[in-house]
Amino acid sequence: MGLLSDLQIVYHMVFGRVSGDSHGERLEAFYRQQAGAYDDFRKRLLHGRERLMQAIDPAPGATLLDMGGGTGANVEFLGDKLTTYGHVTILDLTPSLLKVADERIAKNGWKNVSTVLADATTYEHADGPLDVVTFSYSLTMIPAWFEAVECAYRLLRPGGLLGVVDFYISRKWPAPGMKKHSGFHRFFWPTWFGYDNVFLNPDHIPYLQSRFETALLEERMGTVPYMPLNAPYYLFIGRKAV
Repeated sequence: MGLLSDLQIVYHMVFGRVSGDSHGERLEAFYRQQAGAYDDFRKRLLHGRERLMQAIDPAPGATLLDMGGGTGANVEFLGDKLTTYGHVTILDLTPSLLKVADERIAKNGWKNVSTVLADATTYEHADGPLDVVTFSYSLTMIPAWFEAVECAYRLLRPGGLLGVVDFYISRKWPAPGMKKHSGFHRFFWPTWFGYDNVFLNPDHIPYLQSRFETALLEERMGTVPYMPLNAPYYLFIGRKAV
């Protein structure tokens, strides 16, 4: 992968036609031509994913659901912790990305990892409550993101952990101690990302904190390939009340 691959990805991001009657169809239309080179470009754009997966310390045999897990790259970020989990499920609404995830599972010989084509706002887990649910740069791509958070809350056992890493912007008047982004950032990044149906939201962190006990919160800035600006992102780990 190199410059030519990056140019192909950028071309599809800028000029790719996004069509479909449902959110799933639109996602598939957007990602179908990018799936093969998806991970190489995103690893330089989507910061904090390894930090999130490593910051969660599961009990032996824990179950993890990665909502909007796409190609399964997040499972690789678990490293040796993968052996601690009883089972990891990669959920996504995009068949072309899950195909890459299935290939990754087979290549790595992961016996405790599987994929499921499903909606993050309505998913029902048949095997009982989950120990960990993660969203890695997927909440901003779910129009009803608050429904996805509520779905995760419902699926988690009492004391279970929710982990989120994603782009965001601050509120104009954030709570004391929180980052305050400039008017330029609050205008530019939602407009720039919104072109590709990635919707930055100032209410993500406040809503997450209202539903979960905050265990970890980091607000950072990350580089964007071929741009002189850094984009704001956050990392959140919360615990469902017992």
